[in-house]
Amino acid sequence: MGSGTSEECGRDPATGGGAVDRPASASPRRGTVVTDAQRPVAVITGAARGIGAATAQGLAADGWRLVLTDRCADDSALGYPLASRDELAAVAVACGGHGVALDVVADVRDQQALDSAVALAVDRFGGLDAAVAVAGCVAGGEPAWSTSDETWDTIVRVNLEGTWRLARAAVPALLDRPEPRRGRFVAVSSAGGMVGLPLLAAYTAAKHGVVGLVRSLAAELGPYGITANAVAPGSTSTAMLDASATLYDLVGTSEFATHHLLGRLLDPAEVAALVRWLCSEAATGVTGALLPVDAGMTAR
Repeated sequence: MGSGTSEECGRDPATGGGAVDRPASASPRRGTVVTDAQRPVAVITGAARGIGAATAQGLAADGWRLVLTDRCADDSALGYPLASRDELAAVAVACGGHGVALDVVADVRDQQALDSAVALAVDRFGGLDAAVAVAGCVAGGEPAWSTSDETWDTIVRVNLEGTWRLARAAVPALLDRPEPRRGRFVAVSSAGGMVGLPLLAAYTAAKHGVVGLVRSLAAELGPYGITANAVAPGSTSTAMLDASATLYDLVGTSEFATHHLLGRLLDPAEVAALVRWLCSEAATGVTGALLPVDAGMTAR
């Protein structure tokens, strides 16, 4: 249940690191040298831990250059600690460090911060080929009619508005690429964006909204050769799932596995693998889709 990410966080830019290994599919042809100008560029929100961090490392392994963002500060409306600056910097180093991955403080509710992150990608790497909206948070534990204004505002703004603000920042840069474009917009929704979750009305509403937003983006961007898709994770082993267990007064997160046909929780890398594929050349024909990675949670 949930995207299983941190909210956001970062520092600009990270230092250290070197080249990352890339599969042959990242090169135009086997045996040819891929120049920096040929390596695609992505901005990822919520990149400091969980699914965002796993996505960053997967795309780096595919030869992408990255601008990684996260909030790196706690939020009083949330009952759990968010990711730190050091965590985001460590992800950037793991992705290859300076010259390959830059880490930037950016709250997804702050349009100027996201605009700056996209501008950094264009200035440092020459353009933008993908925007990946992973930043998310969870709060609740009460019925919909008892949800506080603070909880509703925080959950909807981070999960839904944050996805829209990334699109607002990134789409013009995606459109600036010459034809034929390979632009990608990928958003992490949730199994909660497909079904109703008790005591998490704000979260469920926001994640359903992400799906509608992505489908509208797909309709608008299709004529320009840019795809837009959403991924719906099931219960994934992350800090957000720990917070969800607390909201439901569970002893531990393992109880969420009972909702999965596979009988286990997901690893962030399993969700990131689908995001990675959607960003690849192999996914050129997929747009406007909501694709579950939920261990069978929504198949019942």
